[in-house]
Amino acid sequence: MKFGIVGVVAFAIDYGLMNILLMFHLHNILASTVSFIVSLIFNYTASMRFVFKHRPDMARWMEILIFVTSSVIGLFMNELIIYISTLGMNHDAMITQHTEYMIRTNVGKLVATAIVMVWNFVIRKWLLDDTHTNAMNRLKRADNRLTPEQLEAKWERSFSHRLGLWSLAHTPKGWPK
Repeated sequence: MKFGIVGVVAFAIDYGLMNILLMFHLHNILASTVSFIVSLIFNYTASMRFVFKHRPDMARWMEILIFVTSSVIGLFMNELIIYISTLGMNHDAMITQHTEYMIRTNVGKLVATAIVMVWNFVIRKWLLDDTHTNAMNRLKRADNRLTPEQLEAKWERSFSHRLGLWSLAHTPKGWPK
């Protein structure tokens, strides 16, 4: 629920700012990059405050690295889809075909948003949220659920937990853990 609310607000910032910049005839890739980065800053702040809890088994620098890396990949996906959405238009389409340019950019942005949203949710849930193992267990039938001991063993073997422990062991002196 919180992930969805933060996502809707981030989308409104991203989509709204991109359209404002497009109205001033800014190139769609530049406009969507600026709006994506502004919404990303909001998304990071809100996600780390309201959605994902800091994991005691992972250093903060690793949380930030995961967030930034997944976001940069999301940005490239976003830009590629928006680029494809206006492919074949005149080089000056942002001025001479402004309405069609905006419509095609907005359609591309909607497609990109859906794809990047799924990407962000999966990667962040997998690497940043330490409750995913238990959440999946609760979805199973009562007679098929893992015991607390089995859940703990599964968590200990998980890539996310091992990555977190590695990040703690490799945190430079003086950095927050």
